[in-house]
Amino acid sequence: MLQGFRAFILRGNVIDLAVAVVIGTAFTAIVNGLVTGIFNPLISLLFNSSNLAKAGITLRAASAGQDAVVLSWGAVISAVIQFLLVAIVIYFALIAPMNYVKKLQARRAGVQEEAPAGPTDTELLIEIRDLLAAQNKKPEDRTTQPERQ
Repeated sequence: MLQGFRAFILRGNVIDLAVAVVIGTAFTAIVNGLVTGIFNPLISLLFNSSNLAKAGITLRAASAGQDAVVLSWGAVISAVIQFLLVAIVIYFALIAPMNYVKKLQARRAGVQEEAPAGPTDTELLIEIRDLLAAQNKKPEDRTTQPERQ
């Protein structure tokens, strides 16, 4: 049982995943700092709010023993900005360069890009059928073209 666990842990996939989680966590701190330090203050200026995360619409004010009911749209905007920043950075810093490197490696290895797709099997069979039908017609009927379906 321990040997199976050891083989699982020593696989490259698990180690790669662990590294990705650690780097992702560190990167999240950078993005959070960027959003809270730069983007939230700019958006707060637009909406006249001192803190974007607290921006919202009060539906019911706090009263005797009841908390206020607030639609906190500022927190949602902040989360969307963080998501978009993470997605943009991951795409341009990781995905696009990796795709480029894979394309270069494929070119060096001599792998050709896929040729455009030719006719399908059904189209070829229809063409063969029409040609055979044209050959089997009487000589006087060969002047007309075979019909295609």
